[in-house]
Amino acid sequence: MNLVIDNLSKTYTNGTKALQNISLDIPTGMFGLLGPNGAGKSTLMRTIATLQDADNGSIMLGNIDVLKEKNEIRKVLGYLPQEFGLYPKVSAAFLLDHLAILKGLSNKKQRKALVEALLHKTNLYDHRKKNLGGYSGGMKQRFGIAQALLSNPKLIIVDEPTAGLDPAERNRFYNLLSEIGENTVVILSTHIVDDVKELCTNMAIINQGQVLLKGNPIQSIAQLEGNIYRKTIEKPELAIYKKEYTVIAEKFMLGKPVIQVLSKNNPGNGFKAIPADLEHVYFSNLFGKN
Repeated sequence: MNLVIDNLSKTYTNGTKALQNISLDIPTGMFGLLGPNGAGKSTLMRTIATLQDADNGSIMLGNIDVLKEKNEIRKVLGYLPQEFGLYPKVSAAFLLDHLAILKGLSNKKQRKALVEALLHKTNLYDHRKKNLGGYSGGMKQRFGIAQALLSNPKLIIVDEPTAGLDPAERNRFYNLLSEIGENTVVILSTHIVDDVKELCTNMAIINQGQVLLKGNPIQSIAQLEGNIYRKTIEKPELAIYKKEYTVIAEKFMLGKPVIQVLSKNNPGNGFKAIPADLEHVYFSNLFGKN
């Protein structure tokens, strides 16, 4: 079952064009939505999650018209926003059971089995009686996934899920999302390139409400191979190089700028070719191609 977005647009009352004719065909599996803050990612996620309306366009999940059949899509949707509230003085098991009741799971025996299965799946079973206020950031995110899975969703949306997580928690979250994505459409909205590199078989890059690229991360990297060059320069030269070359990344090493440029031909002038990676794909689409 694919999620098909066609010519979706949204302009806010202040004139900001958050989405400009967005079209994406998202298959089962992990789909990465990359873009800087303010690119339109959260607007798109909220629209798919039926939390706000688009000005025009359509979204279909199989035969469900997402924009018109909001109650139907909510039955098969799991949503983990960037920030979500938890009751800090109740346990994970209690709150998950309560949320299951709200979703219409009235059979106590079935509900208990489901709650325990989800706590095992998210590696929270041993902490099920602990109040949520004492959970780490990663544990809270995994609880968020547990509640998102209560209705056995066909579509899961996660918005900036690994921001602030330490490497160990991040890896646990990666593994959990990968397992879920085997049978479900999972949209991962993030500005962290490594999240998409580690998890997703398909992706799109958006900025200023427009799709800049869509495709397979590995293939996108391959298309850029041989076009990335690096050079260490002096600080006063930085502005000059930015005028003459397509500088897609810069950082300081031992007090000197190290720039990376995009060029179809070897620029010479002391530049050295380096292997392309997904970060180069990301920045080359944000800053244009020569």
